[in-house]
Amino acid sequence: MSKLSAVRPAYWIAGVLLAASVVVPLLVSTYAKDEPRLWGFPFFYWYQLLWVFISAITVSISYWLVTGEEKKRRAAEGLDAVKEGDR
Repeated sequence: MSKLSAVRPAYWIAGVLLAASVVVPLLVSTYAKDEPRLWGFPFFYWYQLLWVFISAITVSISYWLVTGEEKKRRAAEGLDAVKEGDR
């Protein structure tokens, strides 16, 4: 079995979420426009601010997925669970 096939789906999902949070805001042609306006703000500004919140959510989901997977892996290997205070 290759190392690539041993990667669990939680890691793939976390990677895709994090990559999307970085790549999508870099696609300037998708938001380089003035309309539609939201409360008088051009699309450019509120779209970028929206991605700040979306990125925070995707990072949180990725963290939750990876830490859950690590806890499962450590339990399967018979290692002690990571304590909350040890981080």
